[in-house]
Amino acid sequence: MHKKNLKLIIQEFRYSASILVILMINLVSTAFAETTEDVLRKGNNFYQSKEYEKAIVAYEQLISKGYEGTTLYYNLGNAYYRSGKIGFAILNYERALQLSPADEDIQHNLALANTKTVDRVEMLPKFFIFQWWEGLLAFFSLTGWTYTAYFFYIVVLGSTAFYFLAKNQRIQKISFYSGLAAVMLLAVTASLLAVKFNRELSVKNAVIVQSEAAVKLSPDTSSSDAFIIHEGLKVKLEDNVQDWVKIKLLDGKVGWVQKENLRVI
Repeated sequence: MHKKNLKLIIQEFRYSASILVILMINLVSTAFAETTEDVLRKGNNFYQSKEYEKAIVAYEQLISKGYEGTTLYYNLGNAYYRSGKIGFAILNYERALQLSPADEDIQHNLALANTKTVDRVEMLPKFFIFQWWEGLLAFFSLTGWTYTAYFFYIVVLGSTAFYFLAKNQRIQKISFYSGLAAVMLLAVTASLLAVKFNRELSVKNAVIVQSEAAVKLSPDTSSSDAFIIHEGLKVKLEDNVQDWVKIKLLDGKVGWVQKENLRVI
């Protein structure tokens, strides 16, 4: 009986000791773990001191953990630009622009980076109405159009409530016309939101990150070259077969390129 009690005490001691060790390891790892703000600050400090490669490592570390944001992509794009890696710079400027389409700093830096590219692809001419529509779509991100639609929806509800609850005829009249205008704007905003959402799901663009890439007529290394493209060129993704992606340029040219040559925006 005494031996059994002793064994029990030893087992309980081992169990308690193992729990204590695990807790201590967790506490130590937590104490030494860098927060998101720490890594971002470290990347910014590297950038300020012109250690661009180290800044890139810090920023990419955050992205690999699933973090994203306009500032993060913008800073990473700047670091790549300073390092002479134009393809990756444009890639990250484009990612930042997706989140903040109206940001003038991003637009300026992206335009500047595009002047460093080799390829000059002219966009196929579009009817002015389609150009206007595309410009309107690009005015806000998907989140921005969602908030805008929600705002007009609230205005419609508020106008309706004022119309039925107000006893003053003048207020009713204002509420009616305000609600009518809000309904029309809500319809337009909802259409833009639907198109934007559909594009986010179906339309994928990428940037060439290798200095040069051969575009093939078919997804095969033995296939003939259709044309050559270079670092920084933005392309539309149409299809994929194993390690090959079918791309389309702004001028309508299509072909197949290996996945390793590009990164999805």
